[in-house]
Amino acid sequence: MSRTPVTAPASRFPRAGATLVRRVVVACLTLFLCSASLAPQPARSVLLVKLDGAINPSSAEFLERSIRDAAERNAQCLVIELNTPGGLLKSTRVIVSAILAARVPVIVYVAPGGAQAGSAGVFVTMAAHIAAMAPGTNIGAAHPVSLQGGPDSIMNEKATNDAAAFIRSIAEKRNRNLTWAEDAVRQSLSITETEALNLHVIDLIARSPTELLDRIDGQTIALAEDTVRLATRGARIEIEEMTWTERLLDLLSDPNIAYVLFMLGLYGLLFELYNPGSIFPGVVGVISLILAFYSLHTLPINYAGLALIVFAVVLFLLEIKITSHGLLAIGGVISLFLGSVMLIRTPSVLEVVQLSWTVIISGVVVTTLFFTVILTLGLRVQRRKPTTGIEGLVGEVGEAVSTLDPAGTVRVHGELWQAESAGARIAQGRPVRVVEIRNLSLRVEEFSPR
Repeated sequence: MSRTPVTAPASRFPRAGATLVRRVVVACLTLFLCSASLAPQPARSVLLVKLDGAINPSSAEFLERSIRDAAERNAQCLVIELNTPGGLLKSTRVIVSAILAARVPVIVYVAPGGAQAGSAGVFVTMAAHIAAMAPGTNIGAAHPVSLQGGPDSIMNEKATNDAAAFIRSIAEKRNRNLTWAEDAVRQSLSITETEALNLHVIDLIARSPTELLDRIDGQTIALAEDTVRLATRGARIEIEEMTWTERLLDLLSDPNIAYVLFMLGLYGLLFELYNPGSIFPGVVGVISLILAFYSLHTLPINYAGLALIVFAVVLFLLEIKITSHGLLAIGGVISLFLGSVMLIRTPSVLEVVQLSWTVIISGVVVTTLFFTVILTLGLRVQRRKPTTGIEGLVGEVGEAVSTLDPAGTVRVHGELWQAESAGARIAQGRPVRVVEIRNLSLRVEEFSPR
């Protein structure tokens, strides 16, 4: 009987080891994924900037920088809290271009209650990816202003047509109410936040920035080069402030400040010229003029108006030197007034960026008083006979110590001087008057008191 060889079963240990390794790997991966999901995620942030005041080159630069910063920080969006009565059309174009080309969603929020998006603010609001307003706010009245010509002037019509085309292009780009946008420019229409929402001028009304962020959460925004989905609910709000340099330039961009600095510069330089060595008026004058020239550079200046102001100063100076019975002073006042009114070239302006009548009238009155009173008194002092030093002896009365025939000695102010008679012989003890000084020698004449 043959025996079949019995084969020993294969060992189970290798298979069991492989299973154990797989289980360990799966457990490690599971643990890693769980820890990754439980790890704190980077906080979502929103950049908030406030624009409260006129739109000028400084505020335009500030908003441009804020848009770049928001993109570099990977912020969910940039919120511009807007409250402006208007500003320069050129600066408005810079802001709108920056918003349209932004790599991050830009939300314009007209706030707080009582705020307005007036004139230039209409363009900025309608250019936003999302436009919102707080309760109790208004938007509109975007008609360009002109003080140089009637409402039917060619320049004003050209400025209006240009602004209307500009706002139509923005409204078409953002799918907003194109008809109202053009009427806001041509007819200076202004509406409340509720009317703006009903007319599809804005997208929503929010009582606070937090409510605004909650309501826009999840919206899809089409940017210039990409499309993003907002995740703003509960996002951290980071406030971006103007630097001190931007604040200073923003202050200097006020035409009233520029006008005052320009006049102060003229006053300071004239004080220094008529009183050499004063130093302080000259330093203040130069600094004021430099700041004024920067301010005027940022504004749409009418150089004819600037020339009239300078011409007025020349007329005031001539009035001091020449006897014109007030005609030159009157011409200076008229020239200064007209130059001040014409100083800002208003067809380039969307409201507010113009000189205040209070500043103009105050400047004309102060300048007139300055030249007709202060400088006149200063010149009189300069023309007054010297009372100290050797020149102060001219006109003084003394006594002949010896007979002057023609030379001799005199006593003036208790001092003995060599003197020479300017005319006839003068006897000893006679009163004399000094008429000239030559090389420390006096020329005198006999004095006859009345």
